[in-house]
Amino acid sequence: MRSIVLACFILFISIDNLQAQTENLGLLKVEDIWSNGKLWARTSPGFNSMNDGLRYTNSVDNADGSKDVIIYDYKTGKEKQVLINGSELVLPGGSILKYSDYHFNSTETSVILETSVVHIDRFSKAADFYIYDLVSKTLQLLSKQGKQRYAEYSPDGKMIAFFRENNLYVKVLDSGKEIAVTKDGQKNRIINGAGDWVYSEEFAVERAYRWSPDSKRIAYMRFDETEVKDFTYMRYDSLYPTPITFKYPKAGEKNSIVSVHVFDLTTEKSTKMNVGENVDQYIPRIKWTNDPEQLSIFRLNRHQNKLELILANSSDGNSKVILTEENETFLEIDDDLDFLEDGKKFVWTSTRDGYNHIYLMGMEGNVIKQITKGNWDVTQFYGFDSKSNLFYYQSAENSSTQRQVYSINLNGEKTLLSYKDGVNTAEFSSTFKYFMLVYSTTSTPFISTIRDSKGKDIRVLNDNKLVKERLAAFKLSKKEFFEFTTDDGISLKGWMIKPAEFQSRERYPVLMHVYGGPGSQAVVNQTVMDQWENGDYLWHQLLAQKGYIVVSVDNRGTGARGLEFNSCIYGRMGELETNDQLQVIKYLSNLPYVDSERIGVQGWSFGGYLTGLLMTKGNGVIKAGIAVAPITNWRYYDSVYIERYLKTPLENPAGYDQNSPITFAKDLKGKLLLMHGSGDDNVHYQNTLMFTNELIKYNKQFEQFIYPNRDHNIGGGGARLHIYTKMTDFIIKNL
Repeated sequence: MRSIVLACFILFISIDNLQAQTENLGLLKVEDIWSNGKLWARTSPGFNSMNDGLRYTNSVDNADGSKDVIIYDYKTGKEKQVLINGSELVLPGGSILKYSDYHFNSTETSVILETSVVHIDRFSKAADFYIYDLVSKTLQLLSKQGKQRYAEYSPDGKMIAFFRENNLYVKVLDSGKEIAVTKDGQKNRIINGAGDWVYSEEFAVERAYRWSPDSKRIAYMRFDETEVKDFTYMRYDSLYPTPITFKYPKAGEKNSIVSVHVFDLTTEKSTKMNVGENVDQYIPRIKWTNDPEQLSIFRLNRHQNKLELILANSSDGNSKVILTEENETFLEIDDDLDFLEDGKKFVWTSTRDGYNHIYLMGMEGNVIKQITKGNWDVTQFYGFDSKSNLFYYQSAENSSTQRQVYSINLNGEKTLLSYKDGVNTAEFSSTFKYFMLVYSTTSTPFISTIRDSKGKDIRVLNDNKLVKERLAAFKLSKKEFFEFTTDDGISLKGWMIKPAEFQSRERYPVLMHVYGGPGSQAVVNQTVMDQWENGDYLWHQLLAQKGYIVVSVDNRGTGARGLEFNSCIYGRMGELETNDQLQVIKYLSNLPYVDSERIGVQGWSFGGYLTGLLMTKGNGVIKAGIAVAPITNWRYYDSVYIERYLKTPLENPAGYDQNSPITFAKDLKGKLLLMHGSGDDNVHYQNTLMFTNELIKYNKQFEQFIYPNRDHNIGGGGARLHIYTKMTDFIIKNL
């Protein structure tokens, strides 16, 4: 009898387990997304194109920790030659050099090898660099005086410039002589040849020096950050917390004074370029023309609505303005400047007709021809091939939610080089003969192929077949695109993911995923794109499996819809964005399958900012919200970014305070979860603390979680798994 009972008990347990397995079949877990990466689609690594444009190099890891550099053929993908045998890179003492990156000289006869990397911050790293001669097979250390940054060969390959301890140096390879280009560099005071924090963050200026085309001069930027105020945060990974102090100019505060100099390698003297007497301005770019006597300089006023292209004489510093771009609102900085080989023309992009387009310009700043035209934006300029007279670019011609790659000639005849749908990005060889195309849609993980200059597929690099097979085991819903018109007559685009077992007669809770911040054409600040996404997309699918509708809509201020749509937020950032997202809620609430009493919102960074505004200014329409690393008052943010859109706090105090979650903390309604990294050097933890203080003042109850020492991305040490687990649990509990 006991045996029969036991057998029945085991049978019942087996049936229960089988039912549980059946019920869980095809259901995602947070661990599936953030623990092992098996469901993440990958793109192929970038290429190091060789001079002939027919071959490229990639490094291959060996079992002993060494790396080989191998030459491959673009067309066939076949290995052509082992250029560097990692086992031959023997250091004094007999150990093998283990390097993380490499860079060739212009003749591809020598290579810089980067090793022993130490990360300084999100942008910067210092390393030991070795020089390996591919002809003599000899290996030498670049410098014995300490770790360096931004090592780069001169165009003739005879010298290497590098940055160390806030100064710029040149190593002469034949003699071994080390020349100090500058000597006055000092931490948190003077930087020569590298960008300060805010230039690195907002202008992407890290290596702030450029070799002249004849290798006889180096142009460099000098940052005097003496008057910039210090910002300090603490690291809590030792017995006594360690203060991390750096120069961070907040809105309306003093910036670095930036000057441009040219160092002559023959005389070993520097000449200061004339960039005007006003020091309260920006110098976001320097670039040599093809004439070593002419250096181009971008000069941008502090309001960032007037950009001047200056040509400076590198011998005496005299300069003249050849081109001026002005806007009533703001201008974005890009790298779309290409001086042509004839020395008479250059390529430039501009929004002067209301959309971002390519222009061919004369050296006096005159427009020779507008190359692209239409009510759409060029989102990336890849370059100009002087042999074929073709311009290569990416644009949003079909839709702001898509990107295609084209070539176009001087007569305006263009060729589609990519797929017609989805998002396509390109990486061209040095001669534009071949390019790597990465294509995806919301339902197609990344496909990486090699194509020729006419857009013909040559071979497939990676189609993520294994990831597709793994994803096929899960019940994933289709991401549906939609468009609606607000009460203000504004057309907004969005997407929606419905539960896998969606029934139109039922009513579902909704989670809105928001970002919505402004940005340049090259920096995609949109959430509504017809492309594959890994982490957030899979997490949204997980929520859909749990019975939630997930929605995202791009508000005004986001990119790829022309100047007016992008810049209408000027002077009142946060106001129109919040209004647009409230219109999204109104639209959703009128859908028959949406439970209007159960609408939530989640956002990170600018999305966290919008979450805070929606939960305070939204008059209770949000039941639950999650704000990760949120800005809570733009007064706490850096000068370059926020003054571009709001001017200074002194000029526009209402623009800062009337769209600040802190100002409206007393109006908070719904369940709020605040999350932040204590080591966030970008959106400072101060934002969450000051919002917290105001919420306490009005006895507003909320939840908060802090990630020790994590930066703005909140990663490492299991943080991503933890944060998405916590957000999932919060949504299930409160929405």
